[in-house]
Amino acid sequence: MTATLPSTDLLPEELLARFDERAPVYDREHRFFQEDFDDLRARGYLNAAVPAAFGGAGLSFAEVQDLQRRLAYVAPATALAINMHFYWTGVAAELSNAGDPSCDWMLQASADGAVFAAGHGEAGNDIPLFLSSSKAERVDGGWEITGHKIFGSLSPVWTFLGLHALDASDPEQLKVVHAFLPRDSERYRIDNTWNVLGMRATESNDTILDHTFVPDEYVALVCPAGFAGAGPFQVSIFAWGLLGFATVYAAIAQRAYDETLRRVHRRNSVALTRSMAYHPGVQHEVAEMRIALESIDGYLGGVINDWSNHVDHGHDWPVKILAAKYFAVNQAWRIVDTALDLSGGAGIFTRDRMEQLFRDARLGRIHPGNSLLTHEVVGKLSLGINPDEQPRWG
Repeated sequence: MTATLPSTDLLPEELLARFDERAPVYDREHRFFQEDFDDLRARGYLNAAVPAAFGGAGLSFAEVQDLQRRLAYVAPATALAINMHFYWTGVAAELSNAGDPSCDWMLQASADGAVFAAGHGEAGNDIPLFLSSSKAERVDGGWEITGHKIFGSLSPVWTFLGLHALDASDPEQLKVVHAFLPRDSERYRIDNTWNVLGMRATESNDTILDHTFVPDEYVALVCPAGFAGAGPFQVSIFAWGLLGFATVYAAIAQRAYDETLRRVHRRNSVALTRSMAYHPGVQHEVAEMRIALESIDGYLGGVINDWSNHVDHGHDWPVKILAAKYFAVNQAWRIVDTALDLSGGAGIFTRDRMEQLFRDARLGRIHPGNSLLTHEVVGKLSLGINPDEQPRWG
């Protein structure tokens, strides 16, 4: 990344060292990163993206991603979950700075201590944000939402769950309702389902809504379903969400690479007079890892800086964001997979940090947009095909 860290560093080294020690414990015990969260909250980290006018640090998108990369280097799950908060405060800041005050209340709420989470994940819905399997019904003073949300990171601590649902009252004009569920609402529950391969500390549990009322004051947008409804709100979510994911997995790759360099100098073989660092095969694989890291830094860093600097890519922004996220997480996976190979047998033990990095890294390819959706959207938009066109294929 090319942005310079702010002078008021929200992540001092002593704090990062504590996070580094806790990360394996959270993973091993399969529990939420509560102590990390408390430290970050007390430090003001959760308001990094909130403009100074609302009491936040007022950092740019690129500066937030730099901080997130430092955090993810020592505590990937902590950074990933915090990204879910940033992807709302960041969106609100983008809109506010562009003269749209519709989400200003979120900025003030965050400055006052509120925590935002994302409720876009739904089983069977491969086009999150633009379509929904959840139902929105208009009632006096707001909407009733019924649905089953998955991957709800920050489940133990969120104040507002940002979610979306489909209003199908007019089948000819389907609409998506984007709303924020206050935690003290009735007729919903959080199911403790988060027993998973990696990123265990995010505590990304399911949320079940049954005609759950959300007042109009917490409804950010009602828009046409599909890509026809896409605008600054959705594209900003893409940028803060997907590029934020990519940043976390790039940091995992960097950590795995650095761990590998340390380890191969200590590994020996009875067939060598020096360490495994002098093995030609090891040198080749390390070079491949380094080349992949350089490509991530150049590509992802360029897109992050373009967004942060408000470069006008017009309708190409969704393609650029999806492509950069896809490239970064897949390159990161290659790096971590190679790192495990070069670690030898020691790397497969649960006591070894490389084993955790390997499991965490695999989840990057599951985050939106996954490979199927990325190739569909990038391919269709590149060919000038409307992604909403029906039938979807053929």
